[in-house]
Amino acid sequence: MPGRLFVVSTPIGNLEDLTLRALSTLKTVHLIAAEDTRRTGTLLKHFNISTPTTSYHEHNERQKLPGLLEKLAEGHDIALVSDAGTPVVADPGQRLTAAALDRGFQVIPVPGASAVLSALSASGFPADQFVFLGFVPSRSSDRERWVSELLNEHRTIVFFEAPHRIDDLLTKLSITLVDRPIFVGREMTKLHEQGVRVAASEAIHAAIPARGEFTVVVGPRAQTNVMDSELVKDEDVTSYFDQMTNSRDISRREAVSLTAKHFGLSTNSVYALLERLKASSAP
Repeated sequence: MPGRLFVVSTPIGNLEDLTLRALSTLKTVHLIAAEDTRRTGTLLKHFNISTPTTSYHEHNERQKLPGLLEKLAEGHDIALVSDAGTPVVADPGQRLTAAALDRGFQVIPVPGASAVLSALSASGFPADQFVFLGFVPSRSSDRERWVSELLNEHRTIVFFEAPHRIDDLLTKLSITLVDRPIFVGREMTKLHEQGVRVAASEAIHAAIPARGEFTVVVGPRAQTNVMDSELVKDEDVTSYFDQMTNSRDISRREAVSLTAKHFGLSTNSVYALLERLKASSAP
């Protein structure tokens, strides 16, 4: 009889969040494929679990994949775990689960802790529809583009950010997503857990240390039917445009595009407004 692959969620901080089912699974499988055997070893030691482990992470998954599939074929049950939380969600494991399914092996989820769902549930934002975007890009140009593209998403948004880049991100969000609320979760379920909910425009003033792991939730964009420049005050448009050009190293064209998206206007109408005001203020 072929083995089964269990995708097991582990605590993201508080060890008491390990479910009874996960505990039983980790004790009874033949092998645990762990993203970091040292971190998983701490968890196993805490619960007196002696199941053998093998490393399985993004740098060795191609090499380890054939051997794990062979063990499944031989009838060995395997548990897949990440450093913390639910495997495959911004963590390695997708190749293994896909390959196991392709070969007819049973893949069984053992749900539990998730930084995404923890932050979402604590944010107070609508969760009937949301989008998870993984980690914010690290390269400056990619980050600028990535943040700008958030303007196109009306649903609740969840993503991760590294501590040494969180201040830069909050600054960008305060400029770009002025009218949307955000929730910044730090060290979810851990000893120094902190959650701060503010308007995006005030994000740079959020009293939250740049230490630990961050999960950010952006509230949904208010649905509006504003498509006519006559429904928007000229001074609001020019103020937002000036803020974009003065606070960010972007071109006039990009600033016009972001301003148009923010107010639900066409880029042509924003250009026309700016040119009209420029002409009226000329001596």
